[in-house]
Order: sequence, then structure tokens, then C-alpha cells
Amino acid sequence: MTFDNSKTIISLRIRFFVVTVLFLTFLVLTYFAKVIKYPVLGMGDTAWTLIFVAIFVIITFYPMVLNYQYISYSDEGEDIILRYFSSGMISGRKNSVEINKRTFTGYEVNSKFFGLMQSLVLFQKIKDRTAKYPPVFITSLKKEEKAKLIQSLNSFVRRI
Repeated sequence: MTFDNSKTIISLRIRFFVVTVLFLTFLVLTYFAKVIKYPVLGMGDTAWTLIFVAIFVIITFYPMVLNYQYISYSDEGEDIILRYFSSGMISGRKNSVEINKRTFTGYEVNSKFFGLMQSLVLFQKIKDRTAKYPPVFITSLKKEEKAKLIQSLNSFVRRI
């Protein structure tokens, strides 16, 4: 089984672009072209600017705070392959985890911030020890994608 969350990440980038364009348009129409006459709905330009700044900051930084990541998963062949990178305004380093199915020993799902941020930690048997991989943040996965991922990983966990 293979899947990725590219549609989610693309819609996130489009949302960021649209909000940026709308915010810049508001600034130009309000402060440079002076097309909008205030007060509007009983509020002056400062109040509207603060509202738009708050909306811009929330939409822009929400995915960064929750550490949204592009994730590509594949369990075809002999290895479990998980590729991921941060998808905020500034993309992070591209990472890849490849674990042979015979040496895969398990996983752990961790939650923070009342379940808003979820991460996946994979474990692999190397010689006589267990290696723990860095967490992969699965917050940006849809519920169905998380279920597929967990179901797939469960099928490879060694039963003792």
C-alpha cells in the first residue's frame, strides 16, 4: 500500500497564498490607494487591520505550530518506507526512514496539545538492540490516512 498527503499540503499552500494576496490587497486599498472609507461597520482602519493581521497570523502559523509534514508511505516490497518533510512557510529537510519488514519491531503514537499534534515513532531491531527513530508528525494526515497507516504498521509488528 502506498499513499501520500500531497492534496492536503497543496491545499494548505493555496490557502496561504490566497490569504497573503487578500491581506496585501487590503493593505494597498486601505493605506496606499485609500479606496476604503472608514469607519466600516462602526470600526476604523486600525481595528480592521488588527482583525486581518490576526486572521493572517492564525492561518499562516497554525500549520507551523502543529508541525504539518508532507508524508509519503509505502509498504510494498521488503521495506517499510516513510518519507517526510515540514510543509510550513519554510520547508524543512527531506527525511526518509526505510525499515526492513523483518526487523520492524513496532511503533508508538504520541499526542500533545490536547491531541492536536500527533507524532509517530518507529522502532527497529538492530543486532540485539532496538533503535528508535525520530518522530514523524502525522497531524496533517486525514483520519482515513492515519487509520490506513496504523493498520499497515500493525500488520508488520512481530507477534511474540
